[in-house]
Parts: sequence; C-alpha cells; structure tokens
Amino acid sequence: MEPHEYAGCDATELRDLIRSGAVRADEVEDAARRAIDAVNPDLNALTGPLLDTALDAASDGVLAGVPFLIKDSGPFARGVPFTLGSRSIRGAVADADAPMMSRFRAAGLRTLGVTTAPEYGLSFSTESTRYGPTRNPWALDRGVGGSSGGAAALVAAGAVPLAHANDAAGSIRVPASCCGLVGLKPSRGRTPTDPGGDALFGLLSEFALTRTVRDAALLLDAVAPAPSASPFVRAVGSDPGRLRIAMTTEAASGVPVDGQVRATTVAVGELLQWIGHAVESATPPFDAESIVEAEMLGVYGTGAAILRASRPDPRLLESVSRIVLAECAAAGPAEITAAQHAQQRVTNGVAAFFSDYDLLVTPTLARLPVPHGTLDYDAPTGSARSWLRTILEYGPFTAPFNVSGNPAISLPVGQSREGLPIGVQLVAARGREYLLLQVAAALEQALPWRDRQPPIFAD
Repeated sequence: MEPHEYAGCDATELRDLIRSGAVRADEVEDAARRAIDAVNPDLNALTGPLLDTALDAASDGVLAGVPFLIKDSGPFARGVPFTLGSRSIRGAVADADAPMMSRFRAAGLRTLGVTTAPEYGLSFSTESTRYGPTRNPWALDRGVGGSSGGAAALVAAGAVPLAHANDAAGSIRVPASCCGLVGLKPSRGRTPTDPGGDALFGLLSEFALTRTVRDAALLLDAVAPAPSASPFVRAVGSDPGRLRIAMTTEAASGVPVDGQVRATTVAVGELLQWIGHAVESATPPFDAESIVEAEMLGVYGTGAAILRASRPDPRLLESVSRIVLAECAAAGPAEITAAQHAQQRVTNGVAAFFSDYDLLVTPTLARLPVPHGTLDYDAPTGSARSWLRTILEYGPFTAPFNVSGNPAISLPVGQSREGLPIGVQLVAARGREYLLLQVAAALEQALPWRDRQPPIFAD
C-alpha cells in the first residue's frame, strides 16, 4: 500500500481492507509511517520520533491494524514518555495505561507516536515554548487550535485516519473546526477518564478526532464501556424523524462572530429546515461569567493534578501555567464550591433548554483559524479567569457543554473565501449521541467534505 492510497482511506475502509486480506496490517503501518514522515516536517505535530514499534493492541479488535496516535496529555500509555507540553517535565514515562488507553488497545488500534499539545492543555492554541507552533495543513501561518492540535494537524493531513483527543472546554471541537475535521465530544461519563471517574470535576471527555462521521460512530462503539441500546454505527444513514432544532449565532459573552462563520451556521440551519426539521432561533439560558466560573474547576483540577505529581520549577513554566498553579494552591473550599454552584446553574439551564429542543446548532468558533501567536499563553496575564475569558472569546460556543456534560460535535461543513475550514457545532441532550450522529451523518451526505484536502496532505 502506497501513502497516497492509504491517505485516501478513513479508518473504516482501512479496517475492511485488512479484514478482507486485501492488505496486511504491517503494510498499512508502513504506509502510515511514510505518510507521517512526509507531512510532519511542515506541521511540527509530534513530540518526538515515532515509536520504533507500535504499541501492543488486540488483533481481533474492531479497528485492528488501523494506525493511531495519542496526545501528549498526561501519563497515558504504559512505557511511553510524556511531557504535558512543558519544559518542566523531563524523563517522565507512564508506568500504566490510562483507562482510555486500555480501550484503544482493545479496539486494536496501532499506536505509532505522540502528538503535540499546549503546556498542560491550557490553551486553544498548540504553540508551546517546548515544541514551538504546530502548523495548520490548510495554511501554515495559521494555528491548529488546541489543546488537541497535533492530533488535528496530522489527521487533516492524511497521516492517520483518527487520533486521540480530549476536551475540557473545547479541545476536541476547536481543533476540528480549525483543521476541517469531525470532532465529537461525548456525554459526560460516556467514555473512561481517570481512575477516579471524575476528571476535572466532570469537565473532561476522552475521545478522538476523525475525518468521517462513521469513524466517530465506530470508535465510540469500540471504546464506550457500556454498550448503547443500538450500536452507534447504525445511526449513520438512519432517519431521526422530524426534530425540533434551535439555532443561534450569538455568543453568551457577546463577542462578535465572523461573518463567514455566521453565514455557514445559518446555511446549516436552513438546510436542516429544508430537509424537514422545525428550526427556530433560540439560545440556552446561561451567561458568560457562569461559564468562566464553572471552568475554574478545570483550573483547580489541572493544578491539583500537577502538584500531586510533581513540584515543577516555575522558571520552566509558561505564564498561564504559573498562574494556574498559584491560584490552585490558594483555592479553598469556598472557591471550589462557588465554581460548582456555577456549574450546576449552567447544567440546569441547559437541561431545561433540551426539554424543548432535540438539537442545538451553533458555530464552533467565533473566528476563522487565527495566525500563530494570537493566543500567547507565555505572555503575562492577570489571572486564570482573564485567560479563560481570552480563549473563550475565540471559542465561546464549546465550553458550556463541558460544564453541562452534553454531547457535542463539530462538523467541517464550510470553507472561507481564504480556503480555511469552518466548523459548525451540533449539541444534543445528555446521552443522545445516537441522535447527534444521525444528524451529523445526514449533513455529511448533504454537504460532503471528505474530498477536500489541504495543501499539506500525505498523497
């Protein structure tokens, strides 16, 4: 198998080719390694060389033999070094698999390397001081989003069909929008997180970035510990019936939304109405400051995890990380309780909203992918809250649904005049990934994006 043949396949196709005997898994892996080597010098999306040998994985898994990458987001895969994107971590190697890594191995995915992320995952840009900027295959002067930026760059460039990503405020959906990918954030509790089961107070979801909706559905079936009543892959191509759909292009914070982003979102709403759904303008009842306050739980959780694991040298940390650690160390029960109360307010409001609607349509980002350096987390900043406000001006539509725990997906339905991807987000009630995938697949059929390829591509 040659890289140009490999890069044109999604994970489902590669799985089927391997199962049929048309191609061997080691041939697919060889093509993947050549594809990664071809594009990564332009993208800077790996933390180091590829692993000499792919990580052990089940030979009978539903995605057996499909190439895969994991994110440098913590002690993740047994025996694999990690840095959390920080100069302060040297020589750290995970001594056990995280729960999600065990699910990836059971699915049969062949893990070949580790992708870049911002320091401690604290940004919507992937431009750490340790690794430098990860570049967007659609335009090398633009950012890839964050925090799953390296994963997004390599999936978009055809180097792998899917890659691990996680999301505590938008870190799956933001890079998906920047790089023209499908980015599904599952419901709270749908996929494994940390051994305590409540990573970052429930804000964090573990999953992946993909190029097709069917790959997202197939992988969700493979990694969700509790099987759904009907396999998620059956959602692709099935009829959800007539839905009540809300649409908004107004951010709770009032930040302006780019005209091309707004127009693309409205076009999706109009298409859904033309298909036969009832679509109207409506916005969930939450305010921007409650979102910021609730996302402080992520700050406290991240800081506490770092302090438990090590005492990093502040001189080796970037500005935002120093502030997060300082505010975490100073936080007491009153601060955490206030953040939890904000989370409950948002959760209650979103739950009430979805008693009236089946689906919500929003932009994923307020802007097109921004140039490198726009979100500089090594620049001096006042507080963790001020940094949250900064990144949520860029991505104001994603974090509310980490706070509330709802499933959400970014779809690459549009392109700007400059040729940059534009993502639109769909959100459903808690536990309704099946419905989300039904509508996402219908939009993929009506507005096909799979044949779009960025200038940097592995063929």
